[in-house]
Amino acid sequence: MVCNRCIMAVKQIFQDAGIKVSKIRLGVVETYDEINDTILNKINENLKNVGFEIINDSGTRLIEQIKTTVIDYVYQNEWEEKRNLSDFIVDKIHLDYSYLSSLFSSVESVTIEKYFINLKIERVKKLILYDHKPLTEIAWELGFSSVAHLSGQFKKVTGYSPSYFKMLKEQKLSSLNDGLDSLK
Repeated sequence: MVCNRCIMAVKQIFQDAGIKVSKIRLGVVETYDEINDTILNKINENLKNVGFEIINDSGTRLIEQIKTTVIDYVYQNEWEEKRNLSDFIVDKIHLDYSYLSSLFSSVESVTIEKYFINLKIERVKKLILYDHKPLTEIAWELGFSSVAHLSGQFKKVTGYSPSYFKMLKEQKLSSLNDGLDSLK
């Protein structure tokens, strides 16, 4: 769950099942009362209908906790305090980083660092598409050492330079506007 709509959908499913929710945040729902297996199964069924599911096994829960922690790191700008990712994860999850890294890589077939870089690049794409910020500001905001570093990472992940990616967006918008103009 990342967006407010996701949180509202999950909250509604719990409320429909008669369960009072005390807190919902990325990957976690806290309730006031215990939930019996019958209701839990019904909630899980309804969650699956909207693209979510309850995670019961500890390994999968730990992987999701790592992902949630990395997402928090990306969106909370923790690098501004010069906290490195591994320390941040250990502080949040309270387990040895080498264990977490090895578990994550074995299950996800990608390292935590690679997952982190991919998340940052997805955020860069959103900032380019929706916030119209200059690359220097985006690089600073996301903790890249320079625009060249951001551009190199971006190209490695997407195959495009950030400026080419931005140009593609502008071309699509332009062709969309041309199509709308022809309807007039």
